[in-house]
Amino acid sequence: MRRALSPVLLLLLAARLAASIFLPDSLELKRLLSRYQVELEPNATAPGSSPRQRRAIPWADREEILALHNKLRGDVYPTASNMEYMVWDDELERSATHWAEECQWEHGPKDLLMSIGQNLAVHWGRYRSPAYHVQAWYDEVKDYTYPYPYECIPWCPERCSGPMCTHYTQLVWATTSRVGCAVHICPRMSVWGEIWENSVYLVCNYSPKGNWIGEAPYQPGRPCSQCPPSYGGGCRDNLCYKGNSEYQV
Repeated sequence: MRRALSPVLLLLLAARLAASIFLPDSLELKRLLSRYQVELEPNATAPGSSPRQRRAIPWADREEILALHNKLRGDVYPTASNMEYMVWDDELERSATHWAEECQWEHGPKDLLMSIGQNLAVHWGRYRSPAYHVQAWYDEVKDYTYPYPYECIPWCPERCSGPMCTHYTQLVWATTSRVGCAVHICPRMSVWGEIWENSVYLVCNYSPKGNWIGEAPYQPGRPCSQCPPSYGGGCRDNLCYKGNSEYQV
């Protein structure tokens, strides 16, 4: 069985290695994600109204996060022959919302981490858009030499301050084709032993998960030359593309 690299945070912590995984479309994964169905807004079910779900992230931020993910995935160097176009996944968004609302500066929940990838970021003070953090994850590429991720994986506690790149590798993992994120304002959040007030917490969940030990994030080569057969030869902005909706429910 393949082993997964622990995802690492922008202000960075490593998640524990999972003992087992579920396939990205398995019934067990669907069951886990179903726990995070978002409650309906008050009065949303009044006569003549349609049920509405609370969203933990504005539509404009969703659009920006998704567009930036795909732009960065299409711009990797060396170029990728099998990089898949990424779509928004509402179930991943709901699970990200659940975890963001916990205001815990660590990866979680542990049972879900067996099946998904996860990038986290937090800040306080001056406004930072979610896209700012997505770009920061990608910018870890400066410490990464394809295809050798071990060059920038610090060993904690001895090297926790060293360069990290597992945000970058998860973001550009070729077979990771779905993402869902949430933003939550935490009144008080413990970050590295300090209490941050009114901190802005970003959680992005990914499926299928990436960061498999011993594997490169993608196959180098001419863009779209090694796309999975399910894409039917479709290619968009250097990404394997099906031409379906960019959002999945």
